Amino acid sequence: MNNQVLYDMIFKRKSFHLFRNIGNEIISDDELIDINNQFNKLKPLNENIKVKMKIVKEGTTCKRGQEYCILFYSEKKDNYLQNIGYIGEQLDLYLVSKNIGTLWFGIGKVKEEQLDGLDYVIMIAIAKIDSEDKFRKDMFKSKRKELSEIWSGDNYLDIADIARFAPSACNTQPWRIESSPKELKVYRYRKEGKRGIMPKNMVIYYNQIDIGIFLYILELCLEKNKIKFNKEIFFENDHEAENNLTAIYKIN
Repeated sequence: MNNQVLYDMIFKRKSFHLFRNIGNEIISDDELIDINNQFNKLKPLNENIKVKMKIVKEGTTCKRGQEYCILFYSEKKDNYLQNIGYIGEQLDLYLVSKNIGTLWFGIGKVKEEQLDGLDYVIMIAIAKIDSEDKFRKDMFKSKRKELSEIWSGDNYLDIADIARFAPSACNTQPWRIESSPKELKVYRYRKEGKRGIMPKNMVIYYNQIDIGIFLYILELCLEKNKIKFNKEIFFENDHEAENNLTAIYKIN
């Protein structure tokens, strides 16, 4: 996968909450094979966590007009949710580059809760879209928190202004970043409030996936701007804390 192409897809991607008026094209057998092949090339956040995916037509409670659902399975190890978000967002953007619409669907249930000993985590619903015009035309019209809410410090604001458009469950945007010229500290921020249709007891679960999605988008933005970095990933000792340090990016 070409990182420049994936970066461009940040601007095109939108969540298809309903796959309606998308034309009559379908995802071909060759495209299904390609999706499976691409999954095996994805870069994990933690390469020591076993993950698998399965593409299904049936066997889920997702009823959004999709053609298929991509089911993600994982070992339950430290940061496994962040890892799935990080991996899944790569596939999400790749699919958009092929005019396949996507929806991270968190509240769905599946018939097959385990795959080869790995536990089901989350799914992405997908369908072929017949025109690029049905994707997002102006990302900056999307509703997002102001930069001042998520980003402290006056460093890398051009990157912040793109990365903040990362998708998240019910648009909760659970990230806070402390910036300095040589460092970015990324926190998963938790505060009682907006959660849409998310059950209260699942907010932390989905927001850990969200922060993995955000990390991948952030890295694409850094690479686009030719900013080299080393990163350190941290494990949350207290999921209930208001701020959980997720990652530190040391700018080279």
